[in-house]
Amino acid sequence: MEWLDLPSVGFIVVFLGTLFLIGELLVRAKGLFAILGIAIMAMYFSYHLTGDTGLWVVLLYIVGLVLIIVDGKVITDGTVALLGVVLMIIGLAVPAPTFIYGTLVSMGFIVGGFSSALFLKVFPSRNLWAKMTLKDKLTSDLGYNSINEQYHELIGKQGRTVSSFRPTGTVEIAGEQYSATSGSHWIEANTDIIVTSVDGTRILIKSLKDSQKSE
Repeated sequence: MEWLDLPSVGFIVVFLGTLFLIGELLVRAKGLFAILGIAIMAMYFSYHLTGDTGLWVVLLYIVGLVLIIVDGKVITDGTVALLGVVLMIIGLAVPAPTFIYGTLVSMGFIVGGFSSALFLKVFPSRNLWAKMTLKDKLTSDLGYNSINEQYHELIGKQGRTVSSFRPTGTVEIAGEQYSATSGSHWIEANTDIIVTSVDGTRILIKSLKDSQKSE
């Protein structure tokens, strides 16, 4: 396997090994990616390990991988996973025969790790770091009201300002209070207004007198 002496080949080997190993953590591939990743990385380490480095670099690599898994399933804040990434890179770079070779395999690891996210477009996700995301959608089926739809229904309704608008403040419409903006206009408190438009949760109001004048 003398071809593994070439830095470019080392880059490709580490890229593919990382691609499949991290891909196995991200998607449900029935263990196929894990087998491919382990086989490729075993080939890399078996060729480059010498008496000077020993098996401790492999252990460093494995510990780093374990830390990524633990972070994704238990801690989910990314800090331990970052430490794991550093340990894995060190485990790959130390047995490299030259500095350039070590730099390239480190780049191969980083590129392979990011590229593994492409598997999410094809395979079902394992939901690693799922605790950091909101799983439930805010739908009426789950007992939630759509804020955007509720605000959109306010268009054309009349109300009264609770506070002065300079140009933002609070307005009361149909017994409910909302934060709104009058755009570039200043409106005093206790002024009759009308909702002219809604953009997401941004309610734009206008003085009722000004609205009637413009008509």
